[in-house]
Amino acid sequence: MTRATPTETTPEDGQAAELYRMVLADHTCPFGVRAKALLEDAGFKVEDKVLSTRQQVDEFEAEQGVETTPQIFIEGRRIGGCEELEQYLADR
Repeated sequence: MTRATPTETTPEDGQAAELYRMVLADHTCPFGVRAKALLEDAGFKVEDKVLSTRQQVDEFEAEQGVETTPQIFIEGRRIGGCEELEQYLADR
């Protein structure tokens, strides 16, 4: 798996976000579902990057130096998880 390289946006592109979230055969992370809904409700174009195996999740977390998913990137900057996204949106 390659390190996430968030997409840069310009003002004329509108607001774009990359969401890395866990959707396994036996479990869909509720925080990832919530983060996607929050982003869409806020008008972001969401690039939904689904991590569909435990190995993909573990590799992503190790490469990013994080302990949890989801992870949200906006304008090339890692915002963090769902709680950090909520704070980011409240502060806009």
